[in-house]
Amino acid sequence: MSDDVFLALANPARRRLLELLADGPRTAGDLAEQFDMSRPAVAEHLQVLRRAALVHDEPVGRRRYYRLEAAPLKQVGDWLHPFERFWRERLRDMADLVEKEIPDD
Repeated sequence: MSDDVFLALANPARRRLLELLADGPRTAGDLAEQFDMSRPAVAEHLQVLRRAALVHDEPVGRRRYYRLEAAPLKQVGDWLHPFERFWRERLRDMADLVEKEIPDD
């Protein structure tokens, strides 16, 4: 797994692009309409995602369709998996605290 994937995921606009593409392929224009930024700015974000192999683009006629590439995300998930125990422990501690604070009826 390359650092490019983590750098790409560090930006909220790029994470939003991935969320949009999780629903299926979309054109660059369709994606740009979802943001309050210029089309060239969205195109730059898509290029970063493409370099990180998180998206693939395919020309269809005069349009270019982008689709999500899930393999790098699986690698990130695999890398994060050992750290899940920390989240589970904290959530369990929080649940215990809430249960102590809320009296039973």
